[in-house]
Amino acid sequence: MENEVRSVLKKATFLLFGLSALVVAPLASSAQELKIGFVNTERIFREATPAKAATAKLEQEFSRRDKDLQDLAARVKSAAEKLDKDAPVLSDAERVKRQRELSEMDKDYQRRQREFREDLNQRRNEELAAVLEKANKVIRQLAEVEKYDIVFQEAVYYSPRIDITDKVLKSLNAK
Repeated sequence: MENEVRSVLKKATFLLFGLSALVVAPLASSAQELKIGFVNTERIFREATPAKAATAKLEQEFSRRDKDLQDLAARVKSAAEKLDKDAPVLSDAERVKRQRELSEMDKDYQRRQREFREDLNQRRNEELAAVLEKANKVIRQLAEVEKYDIVFQEAVYYSPRIDITDKVLKSLNAK
């Protein structure tokens, strides 16, 4: 899900890049010098203190459910192995009964696992959105103070000389 969010963010950024190029192109031909910056969002999500705190918060929030899922998976596996081992000596009725119980256990496991992933993804998106909001605020402040005309957060290519990610990280990590 995180990759899907990044994909959507990249597509939106590329669209904004294209639109901004239409705006920037006329300005570039004027005598005015443009100041352009770039921020690596992936680095922000990986290295910023608020992002690390969000990750730790999610791990704490979901660790119990993850352990419960692992335990349930182990029980399903154990029940399947026991059924395979005992199947030759079980009556047809008993074998069918245990297969049905195993099937119900597996369905319960699959349902819980799906709910876990959905809940985790939703919470991760919420936390990442909060980190991105903080980062955007810092970027706007930095752009105003240092007089940037435009700051991109995604690009196919960027020169390291316009990369202001370290400045943004420094500011985010200081808060």
